[in-house]
Amino acid sequence: MIVRILGEGQYRLDDAELEIINALDDDVEAALAEGDPAWVQRAMTRLLAEVREQGTPLDDDLLIDSDVILPEADTPPEQLRDWVGDTDGAGGLLP
Repeated sequence: MIVRILGEGQYRLDDAELEIINALDDDVEAALAEGDPAWVQRAMTRLLAEVREQGTPLDDDLLIDSDVILPEADTPPEQLRDWVGDTDGAGGLLP
C-alpha cells in the first residue's frame, strides 16, 4: 500500500502493517466522534508516526498513485471530520 502524507511525501507499507494502521485510524475516528481535540491530535500524531516508522519512504521523483492520502497531524478536527466523511461510507481515513 502506498500512503501519502500531505506536505511530506509517500511511504510504501507492507500488508502486515495494515492491522496496526487500521487500529490507529479507528482511534482517530473515535476521537472525532467524542469531539476531543487533544485526543484527535494525539491519535493523528500516532497514526502518522506509525506510517513514517513502518513505511519505506519513496523517492519524490517517483510518480506512483497513492492508495491513501493522509492529512498533516495539525489538521483541525473540523477538517478531519470532513475528510473522514469523504470516504464513501468506508469509515476512517483509510479504506
